[in-house]
Amino acid sequence: MSKILVIDDEKAIRNTLKEVLEYENHEVDLAEDGPSGIELFSGNAYDIVLCDIKMAKMDGIEVLEKILEISPDTPVIMISGHGTIDTAVESIKKGAYDYLEKPLDLNRLLITLRNATDKSRLVTQAKVLKNKVSRMYEIVGKSPAIMQVKEMIDRVAPTEARVLITGASGTGKELVAHQIHEKSSRAKGPFVEVNCAAIPSELIESELFGHEKGSFTSAIRQRIGKFEQANGGTLFLDEIGDMSLSAQSKVLRALQENKITRVGSDKDIHVNVRVIAATNKNLLKEIENNTFREDLYHRLSVILIHVPTLNERLEDIPLLADHFNTLICNEYGMSKKVITNDAIEELQKIQWRGNVREFRNVLERLIILCKDRITGKDVIAYAHPISGLKL
Repeated sequence: MSKILVIDDEKAIRNTLKEVLEYENHEVDLAEDGPSGIELFSGNAYDIVLCDIKMAKMDGIEVLEKILEISPDTPVIMISGHGTIDTAVESIKKGAYDYLEKPLDLNRLLITLRNATDKSRLVTQAKVLKNKVSRMYEIVGKSPAIMQVKEMIDRVAPTEARVLITGASGTGKELVAHQIHEKSSRAKGPFVEVNCAAIPSELIESELFGHEKGSFTSAIRQRIGKFEQANGGTLFLDEIGDMSLSAQSKVLRALQENKITRVGSDKDIHVNVRVIAATNKNLLKEIENNTFREDLYHRLSVILIHVPTLNERLEDIPLLADHFNTLICNEYGMSKKVITNDAIEELQKIQWRGNVREFRNVLERLIILCKDRITGKDVIAYAHPISGLKL
């Protein structure tokens, strides 16, 4: 069932549409002209709008523009008894979902409404999923160390500058990369992640640049590489310190010339990609050891962002505990646990070798093993892997 607003200056049309739509189990509100329709739309949430084009007080196209200013995702179906192809084209260009001519064909109207309802639901689901993803990649904390990182993200994100993110394992370097992407002009483009440490050196070039069919024994079909997949968006090269020297030279060329070549091909492919890299290694030492190219380092490190360890921002633990408490309990479909003050104090005493990643795992263990409250005694009993076995 959808909530539908009908805007039409013909009373007979309004009443007929109301009768038909309510018979189909929709909830219907009526407006006799453009201004009253906009007033109703402003004060209520509608899934779909049916709007006449030729009306006395305000033209339907103007109503369409006002409605889409208020809610750009609401499907607006334009209807008219004096329509021409030009009118239909103009309404679609202005953002209308569809255009129907009077007298209305009932079957086409119902099909259009069904499709518009499906679109509205998909848009809503997409927003919910995006909010979930955004919360998943939220950087939680108000300590001076993490606020400095957030401020740097806000300054760097709107630019096209390449960024090198450093920090120990588990500090949340990938969160920084996601935030830069989401706050950039490329946010609507793809965010493609490559874990350079997880891909064998002999396969990394194929992973990044793709390959042609038959270029090597197991290349049974053409493959599009990550650089091409990220075209128009952001490519995140995680653990770049583990990339082979051969792949490094090709990445350097891609950054210099904005073009790549698939393995087994001699054809250049132009790409428009913003590269963000991350590492838990000291790349300057890797350069001294001849395992990382100095010229690539300088290309990647236009902006350097260092993510602090959890031990360097223990004052963020109460916020992190509440954040993960909400996320984890939602995942398990359980009520949020109460975390007592003495539990927070005990969590702040721990030396977090695995940083925020370890902290999340520990909190998940506490949520699973404890009842409604997590206390200091629970933290002492379950916060470490060995003691966690003593049930």
